[in-house]
Amino acid sequence: MITTLLYSLLALDQTLGNFVAQYGIWVYALLFIIIFAETGLVVFPFLPGDSLLFIAGTLAATTELDVHIMVVLLITAAILGDSVNYAIGRKIGERVYTWQDSRWYKRAYLTRTQMFYEKYGSMTIIIARFVPIVRTFAPFLAGVVAMSYPRFLTYNITGGALWITSLVYLGYFFGNIPFVKENLSFFVIGIVVISVIPIIVTYFKERAAARQGSGIRDQESD
Repeated sequence: MITTLLYSLLALDQTLGNFVAQYGIWVYALLFIIIFAETGLVVFPFLPGDSLLFIAGTLAATTELDVHIMVVLLITAAILGDSVNYAIGRKIGERVYTWQDSRWYKRAYLTRTQMFYEKYGSMTIIIARFVPIVRTFAPFLAGVVAMSYPRFLTYNITGGALWITSLVYLGYFFGNIPFVKENLSFFVIGIVVISVIPIIVTYFKERAAARQGSGIRDQESD
C-alpha cells in the first residue's frame, strides 16, 4: 500500500497529464472533486492536495487549461469543502469523541487538530490549509466546538484563497523551468515532506511531553 501511494505521488504529473490529454477541460471537474473531498469529508485526509495543486499549475502553463479559471474553481471547492465539513461537525457535535477508531476515522487526528487549535486559536483554519490531515479535520472540529459561522467563514475564505493561489501559481510560474521539470518528482516529494513537517514536530513534542509526565509521576510515587 505504501509503495502504491508513493508511486502515485511520484507519477502524479503523468497521471494528471494523461487525463488532460484524454478529457481536456474535464480535468477542472476532477480537480474540483478532489479538493472538495479532501477539505470537506473527514474520510479523505490522505488525498494529495498540495502536490496536486502544484502539478495542476504546471499543466496549466503548457496545455489548454486556463490557470485563472482553475484558481477560481479550486478556491470555490476549498471554501465549499470546509463549509460542508463545518456543517457536519456542527450537526454531530461532541458525540464524535465517543467514536471508536475505524478504517475511516482516527481519533488521533482529531486530537492532533485540537492541539493546533490550542496553539493557534481560530487562525488554525488558515494555517491548517497547508498541513495534510489537519486541514481535513480543522473545519470539522470548528463545527464540533460551535465556532461562530461568520467568523469561521472569514478564516475559511482567507485560508482557501491563500492555499490555492500560492501552490497553483507556484506550479504555473516555476513548474516548467527546465531544471524543475526534469526533477519534478523530487519537487513533489519536497512539497509532501515540507507539508508533514508540522505533524512530525507535533508528534515528537507529544512524545517528549508524555515521557516528561511519566518521569514526574515516577518521582512523585518514589
